[in-house]
Amino acid sequence: MTLAGATSRLSFTHLVVLLLLGISVFINYIDRGNLSIAAPMVQDELRLSATQLGFLLSAFFWTYAAFQPIAGWLVDRFDVNWVLAVGFSLWSAATACTGILHGFAALAAVRLLLGMGESVAYPSYSKILALHFPEHQRGRANSAITIGQTCGPAAGMFLGAMLMSRFGWRPFFIVLGLGSLLWLAPWLRWKPPLPRVAAELVDAPSLLQFAGLRAAWATCGGLFCANYISYFFITWMPSYLLRERHFSPDKMGMVAGGSYLAAAASAAVAGRLADRWTARGATPTLVRKTFTGGGLLCAAVFLIACVLSPPGLSIVMLMGVTMSWAACGANIWAITQTVAGPSAAGRWTGMQNCIGNFAGVVAPALTGYVLDRTGNFFLPFLVAAVVCVLGTVIWVVILGPVQQVSWRIVPKAGPADVGV
Repeated sequence: MTLAGATSRLSFTHLVVLLLLGISVFINYIDRGNLSIAAPMVQDELRLSATQLGFLLSAFFWTYAAFQPIAGWLVDRFDVNWVLAVGFSLWSAATACTGILHGFAALAAVRLLLGMGESVAYPSYSKILALHFPEHQRGRANSAITIGQTCGPAAGMFLGAMLMSRFGWRPFFIVLGLGSLLWLAPWLRWKPPLPRVAAELVDAPSLLQFAGLRAAWATCGGLFCANYISYFFITWMPSYLLRERHFSPDKMGMVAGGSYLAAAASAAVAGRLADRWTARGATPTLVRKTFTGGGLLCAAVFLIACVLSPPGLSIVMLMGVTMSWAACGANIWAITQTVAGPSAAGRWTGMQNCIGNFAGVVAPALTGYVLDRTGNFFLPFLVAAVVCVLGTVIWVVILGPVQQVSWRIVPKAGPADVGV
């Protein structure tokens, strides 16, 4: 029996599962973004150039992207609840280890390990939401993930900047990593049951099948564009506010954290509006394309306005960027869950995330390279705006109808294959 009900109202079990998933992605994004908060301190301590720092910030994404297809296969092949728990344990341990290591090479290595652990997150989220939430509830369900995704950096900016300035960056990493492991207890207690659909093996999408689908390339390209702006801000926003706008560390934390809290509110509203629009008869194609394409187009406008505005007005524009991106992000994975269907959601998400998360490799490294040569953030902001416009074209024009692909279903040999 799945969690999905006939009405649009979320049950208590729905809410508990969404809360735990939201907390997990909240921790996920603090863990992946905490190095950017500590970047000025790490750079000074290790005497790193901007190019070296950019490489260190992007190292996480090499393994994070490369392991996505493997993670997608795992969550479709085995019990997704346990796959998520194991990955969560690995990335929490990697975060704790970061605080005790010294040297550029050692930090790069542990960031690669962090990427391996976190690679299971979004394939697991998509699998769980596709299994347990119908189309008219996926806006709110995915907005819970986006809220965690935005509140994580917000908490990191608010508390991380303050705590690191007072106690140093190393204790912050150690306490965060070890403390995060407490999440496992409620997850193992409240994890959703594995529904019957997971007892079937879908003979798709193979790499060749996936590569032959227009929707596959569109979702990959659209995610890359959305992720570019996300990772550009996560990795370089603290340095931008400190070095370009000359904010104090405390003010930087307030501004950056506030922009992510505004994004969380935007995601919640966008998810709710998308569900209401769908429940009233609008097609998933119209609803999802409006939010994804429109969100990225607005983000492009705010990006240019932000970098050209005086410091006070730039804060408002900065919040406009993150709020626009969040409205888009709350609907991206709903598209994937619909076109892939419950049985193939993990593998589709893994392949899509593999390509889309190379934005995490490109954005930090390219920004550092450009900064070394221009000395300011104008060109990096311009590049991000162009990427947002490209994303709008992909989601609105290149992506076809938002409807499930027909996959061939093959019964499994026995219960052992369910992975419980």
